[in-house]
Amino acid sequence: MKRVIISGIGVVIPEASITNEQLVESFNAWVDKENPRREAAGEPLLQKSDTAFIEYASGVKKRHVLVADGILDPDRMAPRIPSRDDDQLSVMAEFGVASARRALDDAGLEPGDIDMVICAASHHQRPYPAISIEIQNALGIPGAAFDMGLGCSSAAAGLHVAYNLVRTGAQKRVMVVTPEIITGHLNFRDRQTHFIFGDASTAVILEPIGDDETRPGRFEVLDTRGWTQFSNNIRTNFGFLLRDGQDDTSAVQMEGNMIKQVGNKVFKEVTVAGHRFIVGFLADHGLTPHDVRRFWLHQANARMNAMILKLAFGHEVGHDRAPMVLERLGNTAAAGAVIALEENHRDMKPGDYGLLCAFGAGYSIGSALLRMM
Repeated sequence: MKRVIISGIGVVIPEASITNEQLVESFNAWVDKENPRREAAGEPLLQKSDTAFIEYASGVKKRHVLVADGILDPDRMAPRIPSRDDDQLSVMAEFGVASARRALDDAGLEPGDIDMVICAASHHQRPYPAISIEIQNALGIPGAAFDMGLGCSSAAAGLHVAYNLVRTGAQKRVMVVTPEIITGHLNFRDRQTHFIFGDASTAVILEPIGDDETRPGRFEVLDTRGWTQFSNNIRTNFGFLLRDGQDDTSAVQMEGNMIKQVGNKVFKEVTVAGHRFIVGFLADHGLTPHDVRRFWLHQANARMNAMILKLAFGHEVGHDRAPMVLERLGNTAAAGAVIALEENHRDMKPGDYGLLCAFGAGYSIGSALLRMM
């Protein structure tokens, strides 16, 4: 088996951003228009949103979005992303290519040095041709490519696959690309979820090194692991069979079929599962949480991450031990933990351990144990 390192990381954060105040103003304007209709129809009235609720429930203060146009319009409340011709680069592939180029630059590699692309994201723009193959083609990468998804654990799951392909010699260099345009699938009229997500794209390159080789400033991947357990508490029902379950097939009913979750159950159950997973994974390597210099956890909920680490350490830990980017970026789905890693590792010393760990729908958990070289 070969030793494996992360040789390059690329992150792209869209320029456009939306604050909680802007989001609440838009949501409440829609509620003011919708409630008279509901009252006349004898339906339950909607509750307004507010910034205090959002910050307490999630820790998010603003989020960056690929396309802001349309999101804050109470008559639309969805990004306005025009369709492209089949011979044009798709929106998702374009986003992925941007972070992939940054990862190549960080690794000092050319596209021809990569022999596999995995597009691992919570949502994909289409089933086929695979987004990964489109990214591969746009960059001029030889070899093969495929898409995979595991909710917000997708990037970690992609790293799990890539690590095992590289360490066994099946592939030489694998790039895991995670372009998350999750606002395109978000129901901005759902008070429980309209504030959670933001867009971002990441890319990570894994490659082998010799037994006696070292790459200062890079991480060696010591192990990866995944875990899943079925749950309906985070769910989307949007798929190709949706049309076939409707009487009117001329339009697809989006309401009730986009992202939804039972927040209180997710918080309790994922907190317990995440803590057990982390402690067990580290124990299998003779480590405890106290031995790990830095944790890059899924950027979904500030209180959840704090509780997981408090259970692991027996006391609260701060940003230095477990950095958060959630406050300014929102939950960027599978990209979040990779962003936290990219932004918070340059002060680490040789021999320091780090743990990347993401939690997502499924339920699913994916993790990578790293050591600074």
